Parts: sequence; structure tokens; C-alpha cells
Amino acid sequence: MKKTQVKHSFQECFNTLEEYSTQAENNHQLMFTKEHAYFFYSPAALLKSHTGIHDEEFFKAFRLDMPEKYGPTHTSSRFNETILSDEYLRSWQMAFIIRHPALAWPSMYRAMLKVGEIGMLDEDGVKGASFTNMDMHWTRLLYDWCMEQPDAPVQPPVIDAHDLIHSPEVVLKFCERTGLDKSVVQFEWKDKNDSKKSANWDNGDPNASAEEVQKNLSAASVMLATLENSSGIVKDKAPEVIDIDAEAVKWREEFGEENGALVEEYVRKSMPDYEYLKARRITV
Repeated sequence: MKKTQVKHSFQECFNTLEEYSTQAENNHQLMFTKEHAYFFYSPAALLKSHTGIHDEEFFKAFRLDMPEKYGPTHTSSRFNETILSDEYLRSWQMAFIIRHPALAWPSMYRAMLKVGEIGMLDEDGVKGASFTNMDMHWTRLLYDWCMEQPDAPVQPPVIDAHDLIHSPEVVLKFCERTGLDKSVVQFEWKDKNDSKKSANWDNGDPNASAEEVQKNLSAASVMLATLENSSGIVKDKAPEVIDIDAEAVKWREEFGEENGALVEEYVRKSMPDYEYLKARRITV
């Protein structure tokens, strides 16, 4: 795919996000959006992470066009290797959720394997979507960007999935920090047999074929499976003790020698960044 095509795809997604953001602002509402940090980093940043080479022209090729309301200049400071300008990123209140890599990465790989089974990804696509994303470097880099901003009043909130499950009171503190309404927080929800969110979770493309719509609905069912098949917090998703050596044996049995070894490699590589962010998390 050409650089112009990649940038065009990024730009279309950004424009849609802007539409939702503007709509929320006009209605005097808060807008909450969630995304994996890796997905809005520049392809030039990925190249840099592999080669150590910072190609400024390559970075410029992917920087998006910003509306005038974000100012006359669009800068990218040293920690900002995303496709978005500093000025745009500052317009958002950042918050981060983290999870132990030994839980997050094998879980993601299982999900991608299931997405592959429904025909949305081929074997190379499954590996690419899995192993390329098994890196907390991008989350840490964005966190460090937040901490470098001169007008940042406090450090951005970080919440660990383990605390969310075993000490859910941190969610209330998270709401206080972010301005979200803690009175509507739920630790239990409707019976698992009620209607499922994934049943209406298509990509919103009016031109999508029936087959594409069905694939998107199936993928949504994979991603929302734990939520839809539970009626409250599932504590076994976050064990108190995690032994990477013992888990690595299980990964090889489950995923095969080669892929199991890759999962272990990326888990171990991610631990320093995870521990860095964990030390800065919200606690009760």
C-alpha cells in the first residue's frame, strides 16, 4: 500500500473522530474514546523502532491535516511520534489502562486467531496484528509526552486491569480524576443471556457488503465475548501471582513452539515499560 493511501485512511478516521467530537461539544457532552496507542503512531515510528533511524521526511508524509481551530502551527515534539500534532493531542485529556503483558499478549493472540478463523485475517495478518502490537513502548511514549507538556496540571491517570478487577474502587478514583460520572459505574450488569452489544456492532459503512457486515459482527463477538458472557467482574482474568516461566510452557503447548516462544519474547520485552507505568498507576 502506498504512503498516500495509508495517510488517506488515517485522515478519514481522524475526520470521523472530529465529527463525533464536534457533535459532543455542540451538545455540551463529554466524549470518551478508547484506542490502542500503537494504532495512531506513525509508520515512520515503527521503522525507527526497528532501525534506529529517524527519517523526518517519512514522518512528515503521515502527519494529518488539522482543522484551523487547533491553531496556525502543527508541531511534533520529541515524544510525539504519532500521526497527530501536539496541538491536537493537547485538546484531549489522556488516560491509560494497562495490563500485565503475560495476560494481555496471549489473550490478544487468541483473539486474533479467532478473527482469522472467521476470514478477516490470513495467517500472516494474524501474526502481524498480534506480534507487531505486543509492545508497551508506544503507551509509555505517549505517557511521557503527556508528562512533558508545560500546561499539564497533573500526571495523566493510569489504571491497571489487575486493580480494576481486584480493587474496583480505583474506578471511582479514576472517575474523580477524569470528570466522569461515578454514580453510573457498574460492577455488576444484566444477565449474560440478555441481548448482546456485538449484534449491532458493525463498522458503520453503508457501502459494506452483507459478507463484510457479518465478518465485522463476528469479530465484535470475539472481542466482546468476556463482557457478553458475564454478569460481573471476572476475577480469574487477573491472577494474583504470575509466573512467566510457567506460563511460557503453556504458551508453547497452546500456540506451538515458534509462536509460543514469540509470545514469551514480547512479554519479557514489555515488562520494563509495564513496570514503569504500573508504578504511576492510581491506587486505593
